[in-house]
Amino acid sequence: MPDDILVLLAHPDLRRSRVSRRLAERLQAEPGVRLRDLYALYPDYWIDVAAEQAALEPARLVVWLQPVHWYGAPPLLKLWMDEVLTLGWAFGAGGRQLAGKDLLLVASSGGAAEGYREGGVHGQAFEAFLPPYRQTAALCQMRFLEPLLLHGAHHRSLAQIEAFAETLLERLRRHPDGEPGLWPLAQPVEARGAQA
Repeated sequence: MPDDILVLLAHPDLRRSRVSRRLAERLQAEPGVRLRDLYALYPDYWIDVAAEQAALEPARLVVWLQPVHWYGAPPLLKLWMDEVLTLGWAFGAGGRQLAGKDLLLVASSGGAAEGYREGGVHGQAFEAFLPPYRQTAALCQMRFLEPLLLHGAHHRSLAQIEAFAETLLERLRRHPDGEPGLWPLAQPVEARGAQA
């Protein structure tokens, strides 16, 4: 695995998490992966912008690892985007520090996959909630890779969570060669072997 993968973990209560906590454990043991736990680094929400930008610079692949919060990013990850992805650094005139890098969203949701469809509890496919991520990547001239999603996280067995972790590690090991797809997608991919 290359040594240029940066994982930004954004879980507000990692101690109680089943999915994000296990993924973080697996990623910490993986050579070539740098993991930054945003809630551990910034419990007061005072983000060190220079440190975060310095962490991003050598990365070829940036992974946002998060639970889905009200159809989007947890609050600290959203604040991180607001403060770190600055005009003139990440986008706009002279803002090319992230150009050409890849962005991968790895997310878990408490709701079942079948709730993300027309007539389901969420009213539409999960891809309808992805445009802010996709547009953030586009504005920063990054490639938005096919997201890796695990729905129904609260009801998954340990074996299903491990299968999801293996799928994530497999994708990271293959990067940048053999990446299975880029946006736009008909549906985001859920890990093979992780279905309920």
